[in-house]
Amino acid sequence: MADSALTPELLLHGYASGIFPMAESRDDPDIFWVDPRLRGVLPLDGLHISRSLARAMRRSDWTVRLNTDFTGVVDGCADRADTWINSEIYNLYSDLHRSNYAHSVEIWDGTHLVGGVYGVTLGAAFFGESMFSRATNASKMALAATVDHLTQTGFTLFDTQFLTPHLSSLGAVEITRAQYRARLAEALDLEGTFGTVPPASLQEVVQRRTQTS
Repeated sequence: MADSALTPELLLHGYASGIFPMAESRDDPDIFWVDPRLRGVLPLDGLHISRSLARAMRRSDWTVRLNTDFTGVVDGCADRADTWINSEIYNLYSDLHRSNYAHSVEIWDGTHLVGGVYGVTLGAAFFGESMFSRATNASKMALAATVDHLTQTGFTLFDTQFLTPHLSSLGAVEITRAQYRARLAEALDLEGTFGTVPPASLQEVVQRRTQTS
């Protein structure tokens, strides 16, 4: 259902209720709520790092940062021919970022932002919205860094909304709507602390995640 008067507060209420907003396209002014029958989630203990990705992470001189260029990450995610991020959604997430509810995990090659993930946090739930890559493996490394950071800061749920082949290759799975609502309720009773510690390096991430996989 379209909603032309969406506010940041209503957006957070939607996430807490198990739904999320989308637009049909960049130029469509209308926003509608989505409540998938099957929900994509990435178990925080189920991240799969392939041998080739692990090797690339160990050798990389890229750095991981949090929230240093949130709008740059959203811009990167919207920079594609077909996107659900219209101007209202862009502005809403910018508002949530300023209120410390929306965050970005970024991959930097020197002074260049080459990949990232952004999402919304409530309680111990992270609602992943989108990710992008401007270099090989950058979005995969951003996702791995996100999982690691969520684990280190007390989160229990990583909602990916849908399951794509890309996410599936990294360990994401589908669960039913009822299962998702139950996990969401548990996560909302807890409190993650997203920005309280600096992010791990890619080398630290791969060492930790391959030891526990």
